[in-house]
Amino acid sequence: MKKTTKTKKKEKPSVDVLKNQLARVLADYDNLQKRVEKEKSIYRQVSAAYLIVKLLPVLDMLEDAQEHLKDSGLAITIKEFYDVLESEGAEKVKVSKGMMFDENKHEAVETVDKGGKNGQIIKVLLSGWELNKELMRPAKVRVVKKKK
Repeated sequence: MKKTTKTKKKEKPSVDVLKNQLARVLADYDNLQKRVEKEKSIYRQVSAAYLIVKLLPVLDMLEDAQEHLKDSGLAITIKEFYDVLESEGAEKVKVSKGMMFDENKHEAVETVDKGGKNGQIIKVLLSGWELNKELMRPAKVRVVKKKK
């Protein structure tokens, strides 16, 4: 006796169903591309910030050397260093003697009880830096703190 097997024919999806699936796949692909680009951008920013933070002590040493040597070649090197930092979106925190202490941008590493008003900066010890308006390193300052 011969066995007969019934095979079900698979229905072919309609053109409308295939169009909908294709539209969804294309939308998913587009979203994936956008997410990957956003993640790349974030990665670039984090990498730049990480490298800049590691290079700032080198710039500090160059500036210290320039204070003592007053060398024109070193001045050019420091200027080029600043230009590169600025091209990456980094800029110095604005701080100077006589300004009032701002805990969001300054770090008081030393206090004295004379020389100005309470909370006034009397010396900038180390420059602070921001990257795209985000603080990377606070300015280290000496501040007046009156004893009561």
